[in-house]
Amino acid sequence: MKYSKEEVIQYVNEDDVKFIRLAFCDVFGKQKNISIMPRELARAFEYGIAFDASSVEGYGDETHSDLLLKPDSETLTLLPWRPEHGKVVRMFSNVIYPSGKISECDTRNLLKKAIKDAADAGISFFFGAEQEFYLFNLDQNGKPTDVPYDEAGYMDIAPEDKGENIRREICLTLEQMGIRPESSHHEEGPGQNEIDFRYSDPLTAADNVMTFQTVVKTIAHQNGLHADFSPKPLKDQPGNGFHINMSVKSVDGSDNLPFVIAGVLDKAVEMTAFLNPTPDSYMRFGNNKAPKYISWSNENRSPLVRIPAAVGEYRRAELRSPDPTANPYLAFTLIIYVGLYGIKNQLKLPRASDFNLFKASAETFDKFQQLPDTLEAARTLADQSEFINEHIPKAILEIYCNK
Repeated sequence: MKYSKEEVIQYVNEDDVKFIRLAFCDVFGKQKNISIMPRELARAFEYGIAFDASSVEGYGDETHSDLLLKPDSETLTLLPWRPEHGKVVRMFSNVIYPSGKISECDTRNLLKKAIKDAADAGISFFFGAEQEFYLFNLDQNGKPTDVPYDEAGYMDIAPEDKGENIRREICLTLEQMGIRPESSHHEEGPGQNEIDFRYSDPLTAADNVMTFQTVVKTIAHQNGLHADFSPKPLKDQPGNGFHINMSVKSVDGSDNLPFVIAGVLDKAVEMTAFLNPTPDSYMRFGNNKAPKYISWSNENRSPLVRIPAAVGEYRRAELRSPDPTANPYLAFTLIIYVGLYGIKNQLKLPRASDFNLFKASAETFDKFQQLPDTLEAARTLADQSEFINEHIPKAILEIYCNK
């Protein structure tokens, strides 16, 4: 349900809400928030709530440190794990200058612009997220260890799968917040789990990714565990992926999914610094079904993009290279623009790679372009890309390229 400003104020006043969290993220997608009391809500909607932007990655230095958070009333949700009496709610917020202009480093607003640009072209995108995470035990001081919560494998069941009740609690909490998980299961690594979402519009999908990570970490902590979304938590075990399922609809009814996939393949290396923004991201590539070569296939899980076995509204393509350290707003922004690029230029798909790329010969490997093998290489390719420079603000690009 989407609320107006007036409805939010009424809800807060009538339902014993004592704290309102204004949520946003830094340029790398790390969620931040400031809590206000109900009496400040009208001011927040009208003018915004000030914060020290110099302390948040990407929003300036000490000489330009005054920015404001202006809440988006449509994103109101109750935080079910907070007290029933003296409730806590959350809204995502726009990051604005005192003049009212939205900050160029507000990545949520960048995604809004991309959605509008697509709509102007008669195109609508939809995304479904699959994020993997590990559950680790805590030590006697409450600090995370590298000891997995269990030793179960792919889709194992209890009692080997000790994460079953944790996933159940996560899914029920998400449902209370209006988010629809589709499925959950134990993944291949010890203590590794996955929860998948039904597709939705890009902005809702990105907001849900942010909420998902918060819920997982919160529920894990309440159960005496640590949830780890890093790309490669354990050196010799599968990494964590952020598989992005994407579909597209056109006003004229044409099938543009092949052009979108072709656009993704064409610009994959230039996007990698944003989809895989940490050094450990590159330790994941080429192992345990994490792609290394730029190719596509039907159903095959070794290429960069696969088309799962699905029909009707579930027909989609799955991009398998991103990991959960990616900022979902930037990731979806770039996918929209590479999709529009592929559609505009009617890019043709290369031949499908319907074989296991992890077991192919060296001669076969030579036929495929590879993803960058280090963060430094990915940064260089992004910095040199006309496409990236066209769609990513200079301030964000310089931070990602470590300039």
